[in-house]
Amino acid sequence: MKNNDLKRGPQSADSESKLELANKIARQSRKVARTYATIEDALFRVVRWLSSWIDRILFNPKYGKIVSLALAVLLYLTVNFTNTTFSTLQYADVVDSVPVTVNYNSDMFEISGLPEEVSVTVLGDMSDVQMTKTQRSYSVVADLSGLTEGTYQVRLQPRDFSERVSVTVEPSSAMVTIKKKVTSQFDISYDFINTDKLDTIYILGEPVFETTKVNVRAASDTLDSIAFVKALIDVSGKTADFEQEAILVAYDQTGNPVEADIIPSTVSVSVGVSSPSKDVPVAVELQGEIPNNMAIEEIIFDHSSVKIYAQQSVLDTLDRVLVQLDATTLTGDTKLYQTITMPTGVRQISPARVNMDIRLGEGVSRTIEDVPINYMNNTNRYSVTTQNDQTTVDVTVFGTQNNVDQITADDLYVYFDMRDLQPGTQEVTLQIEQNSSSYVRYSLPQTSLTINVTDPNNTSSGEQVQQGGEE
Repeated sequence: MKNNDLKRGPQSADSESKLELANKIARQSRKVARTYATIEDALFRVVRWLSSWIDRILFNPKYGKIVSLALAVLLYLTVNFTNTTFSTLQYADVVDSVPVTVNYNSDMFEISGLPEEVSVTVLGDMSDVQMTKTQRSYSVVADLSGLTEGTYQVRLQPRDFSERVSVTVEPSSAMVTIKKKVTSQFDISYDFINTDKLDTIYILGEPVFETTKVNVRAASDTLDSIAFVKALIDVSGKTADFEQEAILVAYDQTGNPVEADIIPSTVSVSVGVSSPSKDVPVAVELQGEIPNNMAIEEIIFDHSSVKIYAQQSVLDTLDRVLVQLDATTLTGDTKLYQTITMPTGVRQISPARVNMDIRLGEGVSRTIEDVPINYMNNTNRYSVTTQNDQTTVDVTVFGTQNNVDQITADDLYVYFDMRDLQPGTQEVTLQIEQNSSSYVRYSLPQTSLTINVTDPNNTSSGEQVQQGGEE
């Protein structure tokens, strides 16, 4: 029996410990519950006591006046505290670039010194300030009505702002000078505007105005600063003759606009639009020499001629257009797509580029003898004689055999320039005019010539070189 008790001893001890712990927890729970019940009962007794005490005061006529006074003081303090708190939470914002409106007789007077725009600071509740900025029904006014010539310190006054905001204008005043206007007459000149929107093939004619003079009214010193009055003629998109009412603008000597009354402010104008053009052939201008003793046999263009647009006076001076070609790059038959060089005064070329099929051949040289010598620019009508009475010179031509064989002395023009020559014996440089339509290159074995220049008004004239030479 003792042995069996010893074997069960540890398990029995463990069970007894757990039972004791459970009993202890139960006792603690009952103790906490009794404590909460005691506290709750005490709180209820305090509340019932306070409630009965307040009831005796509030509903006792003897204490009614005291209660009313206390409530009034509490309400007063609450209202004043709220107003004080919100009055300190003001919101300010700056409105920039507010235009200044001026009241004055603009027909009689000109004013200066008044700013065009000012800044305005608006102070108030945030909602009022934001509403003011959003509505933008306000203005700043300079009232000059009733003032005559002179200089005045004028106050800039805010108008039509909400009464719920306070407004400060910066600057708040301006020194304004008032001058009486006078009238003067000016000639009308013109400027074409928006020319970048006019197709380059069109040429604008000289404008014809309904009237060539206009009245300008301003202060005397303003009128003195006006150099010219221009009509601004808008030519954007014009393709034919047109009429329009052109705006008139006055400018000073440096081209800056001048503020003045122009009467009338516009002028009726008519402008002719034309598109002068001309078909001219395309030629090649070689730069450098073709290597390996080669020469151009022929060049086949996809367009043998092109249309050029320019003033008629420019068209009259042009008989061809050129394509620049670097001859040093030609080593065999070549196909190129080249841009045509735009001559001075030409507005447009159509087409602007051409395809070229260049064919080469073996180059040969040939000398053409007895080519006449001419002179140019003999504006003083001097007489010219040459040393040994030489009137011709030899010319060497180089090209393919077929092209060289076609050249004669009549195709060559050798000359010297007399533009800056004075009477006396002197040496001049001989030049030869290259024919750009031929693929033959010309050169002069003799590049200078000794001549004697005389003035026929003072001495008897000698024999002239090539009497038919160009003067």
